[in-house]
Amino acid sequence: HRDLHSFPTRRSSDLTALLATGLGMGMIASVMQMARVLQPAMVVLDDVDLIAQDRFSPHGGGPLLFELLNELDGLRDDCDVIFALTTNRPEVLEVALTARPGRIDLAVELPLPDADGRRQLLEVHARGLTLKDVDLDAIVRRTDGASPAFIKELLRKAVLLSAIGGRNATVTQADLDRALDELDEGGALTRRLLGIQREMHERASGTMPFLPGMMQGAEPTGPSGC
Repeated sequence: HRDLHSFPTRRSSDLTALLATGLGMGMIASVMQMARVLQPAMVVLDDVDLIAQDRFSPHGGGPLLFELLNELDGLRDDCDVIFALTTNRPEVLEVALTARPGRIDLAVELPLPDADGRRQLLEVHARGLTLKDVDLDAIVRRTDGASPAFIKELLRKAVLLSAIGGRNATVTQADLDRALDELDEGGALTRRLLGIQREMHERASGTMPFLPGMMQGAEPTGPSGC
């Protein structure tokens, strides 16, 4: 049993956000009870496909799915609580999530980042690191079609390679190139988990571009009452 106080919670003057992921998915009723107490509140269920797959699928229809549907339906109109559900696999979600008004009222697809977005992601995840002789333009080109998760993993792996080479937090172009090579050689499972697919041909530049796969990020959100 995990204490609710250990779940990620963000409180501002006018809103409380509760993030439920991993073990937190098994405590939906408890999280909702806290949300009612702290309202106005937003309940974020990250990777909701882990518990809300279609009930007729091999891994769907578990008790947590019905608990989630029950909580979505059990909020009164005067309750100031919003649900935000995130997933990379919208095609496997239970259709009942949208079958009744007031459950999921809005779905927003987040597209894969363009060149400028990938550059900003690289800069964000490189904070606190020293980039030595790194050609960011080349990395941006080579990660065409990459998801934010892939960019994050790329920097994490490059830092590990830097540490193995005894350079601590100094990341070189060679570290990034090797990290890209290793991620690409990780096979279809790695690319699937990180939201990326490799096209099997070379560009005129000689690089192997990454293209978006079938599972792009979607973030359905549903405002509810308590």
